[in-house]
Amino acid sequence: MLFMIDEKINWGIIGCGAVTEKKSGPAFNKVPNSSLVGVMRRDAAKAEDYALRHGVPRWYNDAAALISDPGVNAIYIATPPDSHLAYARMALAAGKPVYVEKPMTLNAAEAEELTKLAALHHNRVVVAHYRRCWPQFIKVKQLLEEGAIGKPLTAKLVCTRKQLTSEEMTLPGVAWRINPAISGGGLFHDLAPHQLDLMVFWFGKPASVSGTAKNRGGLYSAADTVNGRIEFENGVQFTGYWNFAVPEAEQADSVVITGTEGTISCTVFWHHNVFLENGSGRTGFPFEPPEHNQIYLIEQVVRFFRGEGENPCPVSEGLVGMRMMDGMTG
Repeated sequence: MLFMIDEKINWGIIGCGAVTEKKSGPAFNKVPNSSLVGVMRRDAAKAEDYALRHGVPRWYNDAAALISDPGVNAIYIATPPDSHLAYARMALAAGKPVYVEKPMTLNAAEAEELTKLAALHHNRVVVAHYRRCWPQFIKVKQLLEEGAIGKPLTAKLVCTRKQLTSEEMTLPGVAWRINPAISGGGLFHDLAPHQLDLMVFWFGKPASVSGTAKNRGGLYSAADTVNGRIEFENGVQFTGYWNFAVPEAEQADSVVITGTEGTISCTVFWHHNVFLENGSGRTGFPFEPPEHNQIYLIEQVVRFFRGEGENPCPVSEGLVGMRMMDGMTG
């Protein structure tokens, strides 16, 4: 279904869990030509509670019922990754475009299937890699394109987190993330999609990917330590290190891009500043976090679904990230 330019996007959410409470859900009512009109969760009581708290007119405990609602003309899939492909297939078959959480599927094989499916439906599927729309990461891209550090040569990423406690592993918002059957992997599969998408956003297509993944802490079945290497087609050499079983004092979040004439440094999750160091000295660029993490991307998604702009993150680019993760952990 192709939308008329003047048609409002009326959203239905499948899976109104924690990520939708602040990061995404309220934003659908705060961008132009967009409203959140329906939500679905398998637990009817939780679906009703979410709808009441957020002022959503309708709620369901069945995805098919939400998708078939004639008042809903776009679907946001915010469930764990194991059901992304199935729900996207249902929505597209009903003629409704899809905005899908990251990681877009369980693995690259499913991502390839979703990419083919999207091509049959005017490519109206967008992956929620919202950090590529944040001002600080656009600033990094701008600095690279302006030649602020000369020719970029290397990018080094370090992401370490403290070991989970036994209590934390039983929390609903954590338990599924460390179950590969539901999440596709462990905490790497939860955080790395954001980080790797930024690398694609900044450097383009990868030419080769390799890596190793180990379970060093032995707390759960998924890998908790990953070393990744990427050579991009533009020649940039990327190295990434993820460890989710370090002491609390050893936690880190850093990205350093080195060029022939300087460096750009930032974090992906911890703060919102970008630092440039070159022949002119060291310059900091401070940024404020958005009220809702996904609002900038949702605004572009609405424009795209209305025929007013390009796809801000097509599944073909999400597929690149899924292949990179598989290449590092497979």
